[in-house]
Amino acid sequence: MYLKPNVLIIGVLIVAVIALVLIKTANHQEEKPAFQTSNEVSKPDPQGKSIEDLPMLIDLGRGTCIPCIKMKPILDEIAVEYKGRAIVKVIDLRYEPQEARRYGIRLIPTQIFYDATGKEVYRHEGFMDKLSIEQKLKEIGVK
Repeated sequence: MYLKPNVLIIGVLIVAVIALVLIKTANHQEEKPAFQTSNEVSKPDPQGKSIEDLPMLIDLGRGTCIPCIKMKPILDEIAVEYKGRAIVKVIDLRYEPQEARRYGIRLIPTQIFYDATGKEVYRHEGFMDKLSIEQKLKEIGVK
């Protein structure tokens, strides 16, 4: 039986598309990267304060967006420098998409600052440099 060239080309294209979809699906089932930055929320800090009594910065983004990638080292530094004085938490919406609705996210990255009582006091959308983050933390009472 002889197949027309057009039918053969269409069949090859269908097989190629299916293969690409399978490869892409397999790549998305990777493990969650170490993009989460936190001050171990479940533990009390060394100065005896409860973590719940600390101001908090939550950054919501995706580990694939350029501003989010640029903020990663800044947030890591802030988390270390402010350990015991503030909580820094990064939520990667690739792995926790439900958090976008929970926090009312419209653009990424979004940084949300909470005071020590848990009240949201400031929200910023887009890239935020280290100095601006430090100034905002100071404004909400972080020493």
